[in-house]
Amino acid sequence: MENEKEGFPMTALREIRILQLLNHENVINLVEVCRSKERGSIFLVFDFCEHDLAGLLCCEEVRFSLQEIKSIMQQLFNALFFIHGVRILNRDMKSSNILITRSGVLKLGDFGLARAMSKGQVQRYTNRVITLWYRPPELFLGERNYATPIDMWGAGCIMCEMWTRRPIMQGDSEQKQISLISNLCGSITPEVWPGVESLELYCKLQLPSDQKRRIRERLRHYVRDMHAIDLIDKLLVLDPKKRLDSDGALNHDFFWEDPMPSQSDLAHTLSKVRRSMFVMHTSTARPGGGAGVPGAGGGAVAGNTNHFHDRVF
Repeated sequence: MENEKEGFPMTALREIRILQLLNHENVINLVEVCRSKERGSIFLVFDFCEHDLAGLLCCEEVRFSLQEIKSIMQQLFNALFFIHGVRILNRDMKSSNILITRSGVLKLGDFGLARAMSKGQVQRYTNRVITLWYRPPELFLGERNYATPIDMWGAGCIMCEMWTRRPIMQGDSEQKQISLISNLCGSITPEVWPGVESLELYCKLQLPSDQKRRIRERLRHYVRDMHAIDLIDKLLVLDPKKRLDSDGALNHDFFWEDPMPSQSDLAHTLSKVRRSMFVMHTSTARPGGGAGVPGAGGGAVAGNTNHFHDRVF
């Protein structure tokens, strides 16, 4: 990060202060902050991680078993349980920010948008955070007094990717993204989300009507484990007050029924990956996506990464 004319960037200072508070095996560790003499640039030095989850899911050679998926998701929920316990919001959940070492240790990374929550105070955070494809519905509707459920929505999207191998809702605008959410999770109405009509943009956006909740139906084509489907269904809940929290996720039957989570199996699989796998999410379909996820309809054209999937999955 370059020095600003008026001094050290406030956003960078906030990120550093938050990172210094976080000491957990599944959260990226800030080793030191360095400054170059020549240009006055500031560098944050972190522990080395060989891969990010998005990169691994793009690699056709990497196929995770159910116990390996359980290990990845358990470590992610452990990270969220910790940061939420110390009142930190990540606000940038996406698979490219999930770092994984060759030994199978997950590190939640990128706290550039993270914020600390104040106790007992009404917050007025910006709702222009989180990459579009992982942004929860309350932010599209103008909510600014949000909390930990925004990270849990992103975790639900990431968990889906463990089977679909790409972001499940790839909208190219806010209006398109909220339509995709409604198509998968059902219409956004006061009946399923009490109080939603009070949000600033509820009457300003074109919200699809008469949409049924289809998460379980859609996931059956990809996920064979019923506990996994149930957990995802509880994470991708429209009403943030009803969305499962990190503690509830860790105690879900998904992690307590055979096969059990296995970090050793995950390490064995990753030991076969000979090069680092990283992907930077942009607002286009993920490169190398071929003809898109089976059954998506209107998916990306093979060889062309500038098309969006216009339907979920």
